Amino acid sequence: MGFDVPLWRGITLYRAASLVYSLVLLVQHHEHLTRPWVAWAVLAAMAVWTATTAYAYVRPRLRTRRLLTADLAVSFGCLFATALAASPYYLTQAPPLSGYWFAGAALSASVIWGRRGAATVALLYGFADLTLRVIMDAAITGATARGVVLLLLTGLAVGYMARVAERAEERFTQAVALEARLFEREQLAREIHDSVLQVLALVRRRGAEAGGEAAELGRMAGEQEVRLRSLVTDGLPEPKGGPVDLRELLRRQESVTVSVATPATPVLLPARSAAELSAAVQAALDNVARHCPAGTRAWVLVEDEDDAVTVSVRDDGPGIPADRLGAARREGRLGVDQSVQGRLRDLGGTAEYVSQPGEGTEVELRLPRLPGE
Repeated sequence: MGFDVPLWRGITLYRAASLVYSLVLLVQHHEHLTRPWVAWAVLAAMAVWTATTAYAYVRPRLRTRRLLTADLAVSFGCLFATALAASPYYLTQAPPLSGYWFAGAALSASVIWGRRGAATVALLYGFADLTLRVIMDAAITGATARGVVLLLLTGLAVGYMARVAERAEERFTQAVALEARLFEREQLAREIHDSVLQVLALVRRRGAEAGGEAAELGRMAGEQEVRLRSLVTDGLPEPKGGPVDLRELLRRQESVTVSVATPATPVLLPARSAAELSAAVQAALDNVARHCPAGTRAWVLVEDEDDAVTVSVRDDGPGIPADRLGAARREGRLGVDQSVQGRLRDLGGTAEYVSQPGEGTEVELRLPRLPGE
């Protein structure tokens, strides 16, 4: 059942209520009918068509433009049948036989054809009402104009609601599909982690311990482990402007020499903040690869606190000589100043380097949470 089904049921309810009111008007002004049997036949046709549309409009396969065309034809036909059933004086006391009931077809047009369709049908109703009064030589009153205005306003409102329901259904369908993909990916990741990734990790560790050719085999196993892990965790579309799980961005930076440790629960940040923080971590890791000996290990640790998110990047390299960062800044080499510290400054956070020669380097990236995040 689509999001628009309650709307169609509401229109059906209106048709039924307006049919009852048409019956009341017919009984109330029965003495002004010239051919009562025609009026009762019109009312019966309206009742049959109300039941038909109640069944058809809630079923998408039957809800076609052909059905709407037939709906409008029946409504206009019942409107003009007033000329055969009533005297001109009748129109001074009550609307045409299908006057109020006609709005059901107009509302159906607003849902299927949109707001332009609603405006068109409202104007056609006004033209038909005037034509009917001319044919019957009845007085033309302000009731016709008021009816057109009410139809127009109601049709525009219902048409807008129909478009909103249509967009909501599309977004819901996309969300369900995305949730199914996430579940499938999680299932795949769990199965791979329980089998293939564990074997590759074991080969990498045993190869490093054995050395020689086995070490090369372990290194290759480690590379395949990283690629397979990326295949499992990457590839999902990220929300634009909405919250992003920082863990997913940082796990993509994991490699044979880089280990990433994150909390068990999602670390949600605004999309821009998460992307900039991830880029700062990548810049810090690039510095490790560029300035440290080959094979230097690095560790990324994520801490999610109530008031801030802290990411620590630590390596076991030779460390940074004293005043090395200051000298680089004075010489115009602004990699750390701009790529790491600058990104955190722009976000309202801090990036602190702690290093001692021979003891490695640790970079602490701290991003305060804004109220409501």
